Amino acid sequence: MQSTPEDKNLLQVIEVFGFETSSVEIIPISNGLINSTYKVSNNKSSILLQKLNHKVFAAPREIVQNYNKIYSFLKKENNYFLPEPVKTVDRNLCFSDADGNCWRAFVFINDTHTPETPQHTEDAYDASFCFGNFTRHLAGFDSADLKIIIPQFHDLAFRYQQFTEAVTNDRVGRRERIKNEIDVLIKKNKLVDFYRHIITGPGFKLRVMHHDAKISNILFDNKTNKVVCPVDLDTTQAGYYFSDLGDMIRSMACSHPENSIEFSQLSIRADFYTSIIDAYLSALQDELTTEEIKNIHYTGLLMIYMQTLRFMTDYLNGDIYYRIDYPEQNFDRARNQLILLQSLEEFLVTNYNFKA
Repeated sequence: MQSTPEDKNLLQVIEVFGFETSSVEIIPISNGLINSTYKVSNNKSSILLQKLNHKVFAAPREIVQNYNKIYSFLKKENNYFLPEPVKTVDRNLCFSDADGNCWRAFVFINDTHTPETPQHTEDAYDASFCFGNFTRHLAGFDSADLKIIIPQFHDLAFRYQQFTEAVTNDRVGRRERIKNEIDVLIKKNKLVDFYRHIITGPGFKLRVMHHDAKISNILFDNKTNKVVCPVDLDTTQAGYYFSDLGDMIRSMACSHPENSIEFSQLSIRADFYTSIIDAYLSALQDELTTEEIKNIHYTGLLMIYMQTLRFMTDYLNGDIYYRIDYPEQNFDRARNQLILLQSLEEFLVTNYNFKA
């Protein structure tokens, strides 16, 4: 049996979910900044056991409740596959340990993997189709029935306000040396105006969105490399189509990831961009409105701009949100995203005659 010392309640939790601790194998899957995840197995079955950090998620039980509502709806109405929740021996969907952490479990899906990045355009197409298909299958589900896990998560007006406040406050004295970048971001605030048009305009629908639409949140079959299902629905809540589509463009159409400092080589990969857009349109079929399709090229601009603002805000505030490995990393991340944003603007003008 393997265990990890940082989760002192692990053995108790395993018993709560019905496993004898004397005869299990425990394999850490991920011990990230937020949640800790383990594969727990005996000679009969395996589960994915996960600790939701109550210090990060104010209401972790609402995450569990949201997932169960989505899982139940998809299973009943559409026969859509998601990992099945595993209940405790007391028939509860989750368990709170002595430290206040909320634990949940799923049936472990064998012979699958989650890639970090798309290697080919086919990977990007499959990922985009997966998230679009997820939203389409939930078209009959009332998004208002889901709890808001992170308020104002993809609220661009709110993120811009945070940015301007950080510029004004200049808590750690960094404003003057990045004045040029700040000025560029302020000049691009017309994207905030378009965001307001989305949330107030009748041509844009509020839907169930994943809100963390990255290829690393999709299970692929080890043998066929076909999509099995999306995972990590912790931030799934009501939202607008730009959240998922835009984040896929940001994370999959770019030539380099957000931590890259190879600024001169950053660009939009045309074939990946086209694959992402085509797959999303194909998956959602006639679910998108005419207005949404007309403005589909705004989606990447909105999400890249938002992420640039968030990195720059954290840098101006003294690096209090994102983990950094060196002092200027958040500024480098912001520069990375700003260059990507400018690259996307140029790409859209050249290839689609589209200018925001």
